[in-house]
Amino acid sequence: MTTFSVWAPAPVKAEVEVAGQRYAMDRDTSGSWAGWWSAHVPDVAAGIDYGFRLDDGELLPDPRSLRQPFGVKGASRTYDHSAFTWTDRSWRGGALHGTVIYELHVGTFTAEGTFDAAIGRLDHLRQLGVHTVELMPVAAFPGRRGWGYDGINLWAVHEPYGGPDGLKRFVEACHARGLAVLLDVVYNHVGLGNRLAAFGPYFATAHVTPWGHAVNLDQPGSDEVRAFLIGNALMWLRDYHLDGLRLDAVHALEDHRALHFLEELAAEVQALAALLNRELVLVAESDANDPRLVTSREAGGYGLTGQWSDDFHHAVHAAVTGERQGYYCDFGSMAALAKTCTKVFFHDGIWSAFRGQTHGRQVDVFRIPAHRFLGYLQNHDQIGNRAAGDRIAALVPPDLVKVGAGLVLTGPYTPMLFMGEEWGADTPWQYFTDHVDPGLAKAVAEGRKAEFAEHGWDPADVPNPQDEATFLRSKLDWAQLDRDPYIGILAWYRELIALRRARPELTDPRLERVSADFDEDARWIMVRRGPLRIAANLGAGPVRLALGQPGTGVLAASSPGVAIQQDTVTLPPAAFAVIETRGPAPGS
Repeated sequence: MTTFSVWAPAPVKAEVEVAGQRYAMDRDTSGSWAGWWSAHVPDVAAGIDYGFRLDDGELLPDPRSLRQPFGVKGASRTYDHSAFTWTDRSWRGGALHGTVIYELHVGTFTAEGTFDAAIGRLDHLRQLGVHTVELMPVAAFPGRRGWGYDGINLWAVHEPYGGPDGLKRFVEACHARGLAVLLDVVYNHVGLGNRLAAFGPYFATAHVTPWGHAVNLDQPGSDEVRAFLIGNALMWLRDYHLDGLRLDAVHALEDHRALHFLEELAAEVQALAALLNRELVLVAESDANDPRLVTSREAGGYGLTGQWSDDFHHAVHAAVTGERQGYYCDFGSMAALAKTCTKVFFHDGIWSAFRGQTHGRQVDVFRIPAHRFLGYLQNHDQIGNRAAGDRIAALVPPDLVKVGAGLVLTGPYTPMLFMGEEWGADTPWQYFTDHVDPGLAKAVAEGRKAEFAEHGWDPADVPNPQDEATFLRSKLDWAQLDRDPYIGILAWYRELIALRRARPELTDPRLERVSADFDEDARWIMVRRGPLRIAANLGAGPVRLALGQPGTGVLAASSPGVAIQQDTVTLPPAAFAVIETRGPAPGS
């Protein structure tokens, strides 16, 4: 006998349909279980299709469906998590501190676009030296191809990628190679076309996000909605052996309750980590520049493990490329770069011209370790949300790509790479969708063109997200690895990651020990980390920089023209170097 249950306070009648046969469901009206329906069905095995009918309506998938073999609008399929045989029982997780993260999109990481095909490239990641893989969302979304941020069946794994067993095989293969795995999840909204509102108050009409109505976290009925999302998070960590979650756009989580959803989630994940006896991490994406996200709960914060730092990205990108449009208008100076290298946020309570207001809050560099912030030269947003999806390698020459990589991989923050970045891939990574609703597909395509037309782009140059060619163009070209200049860039990334692992100064999370000198006119910066001097020359001519004490060796250099002369170093244009120095002897 199998019990089917669903939270559906909206309808007055509910039935579960299993293998084409309907069964009446009983409604619970007692206390916290009010609104739950259940039915006991005999002879149900794993792999049977089912769904719910509310008030004699059409068959709807289970909001907690673990499989959607017929797409997001089709019937659900039962799935037994215990049937998969794991071999990673000794795995204890991957901590955020000291790691290098590699973000990838399953559908475009390989030509096949599956979990199993991605497994075939994991040895490349080990040789690169990364420690953690971050998967973009894999919850079931419309069609076959997409970024995944319009997920509809949040508990099911996208079938074209390989379904639930495919994800488990991928995670197990990563753990066998010593790689931790994070998963990107979206809790601020649910993709258009979902049917959750037919079941109950999953959405708060009082709050709106850029992607539709906000998920109901603080209105009537929100207890069950919060439990739905937290249960989803715990499922990924427990049943798929994932090592953590990346939480998309948490600034769009509208929650005015005394216990914020993020704090509640952090507490529940911490409890699960104790039960499982392994490390579990939560990393937020946020536009708010608020260090409370990664401040411990004991100190009045939300207790998340880490958060993305777009200000650091913007400072590096604008300095390297010279771009100043849009949100880059506040960046590009050496002062902005130096500030983000030492204080995390550029906008930490100061004026933001792009926003037209003061923005952000200062990070207490004496109390909050640097590894709680992620630094990156590229990520899916910063590439894919450009009109043509052009990577930095398509914008600047290889020498400048190396400078940008150097600033990230020797910086105080947890470095994150975007797939292909390590060899300077210049294939685009564009915005692509596969909406099955023709009206929605047309609206998305036209909206994309209109959005960039406002910023001066010719609409004809903006790729159609629905065109399969847009998706195919975005796949990595692994054949580039055998050609110049890609070979040299890959060697540079490997060298920097190995140096980061070898030198404790580069993983030291104490921001108060990081300082920076710079020259705005000559466009150079030198970051001091213990005896190491991390120097970058973004100017048009060579520069000679004072090290402050004798230089004893060049640990890494992007150009053969880097040279030490006693307590100075000379850098040619578009060059980066890590120099070791020797301080005075103790007692001298």
